Amino acid sequence: MVLYKLEDFEPNYQDNFDGHDIKGLGVYTQGTDEKIGTVSDVLVDEEGHFRYLVVDLGFWIFGKKVLLPLGRARIDYNVDRVYTVGLTREQAEDLPEFNERQTLDYDYEERVRGVYRQPTDYTPVDTSAALDPLAPPAALDPLAPPPVAALATTPTYARDSYTYENEPSLYGLNEQDHQTLRLYEERLIASKRRQKTGEVTIGKHVETDTARVVVPVERERVVIERVTPADAGTAVSGREADFREGEVARIEIHEETADVRKEAFLREEVRVRKVVDQDTVETQETVRREELDVNSGNLPVEER
Repeated sequence: MVLYKLEDFEPNYQDNFDGHDIKGLGVYTQGTDEKIGTVSDVLVDEEGHFRYLVVDLGFWIFGKKVLLPLGRARIDYNVDRVYTVGLTREQAEDLPEFNERQTLDYDYEERVRGVYRQPTDYTPVDTSAALDPLAPPAALDPLAPPPVAALATTPTYARDSYTYENEPSLYGLNEQDHQTLRLYEERLIASKRRQKTGEVTIGKHVETDTARVVVPVERERVVIERVTPADAGTAVSGREADFREGEVARIEIHEETADVRKEAFLREEVRVRKVVDQDTVETQETVRREELDVNSGNLPVEER
């Protein structure tokens, strides 16, 4: 596994960061907010994946540089800081020094990984005393591989098959750098419900009115005409002059009267039925939607 300096792998890498540079960011311990050092370089693999941050511990140990796996780093773009994840000051001091003139090989990286694999309260133990009780205690080499007793609880990997993906806790992007935000939005769901809006009652009642009809009728009346006969004044004989007292002429008088009666007849039929009218109603309501707020400072952020 060959590693390259970021600038050697991509001379114009700053163009991908909008001109900003990850180099020079301060490195702090997470939780205690104690400064460890400064990022002096970045190491990438053949595909350009970030693997290590080269940290200059000049703040603690003058001139010493160590490697910080990417999975143990959290970059806070708001304050331009890099926070170490699960790395104490003592572990940082135990890390093997990074020499830019030396070639990085599997053995060196294993020494680096061994420090990060150790629990924070781990103390190396010299097992040689168990083999030779008369031998004096040997000085512990912080750069030496962990003793056999410690390796019993440490994962082992084959030199030829090891990949950085074997240990995502060291080389994977941690959850702080890759978080999933779920953005919610409200929407209107249109449905219909049938409800009674009223009731129509249809019946009948009787109204009275005054109807008028014109009926022609006949009435008889008596007309008495007195005329002077042509032979008026002519003398008549006694036989002809028949004076009769009490003689009466009788004439019957008739008239017509209007005889009005009523009869019922069918005027019209009223048919009652229901029809359904189709219509479209528009309603509105206030809905909420979550939008993403990105505060990247001066560092590039790519949205996909």
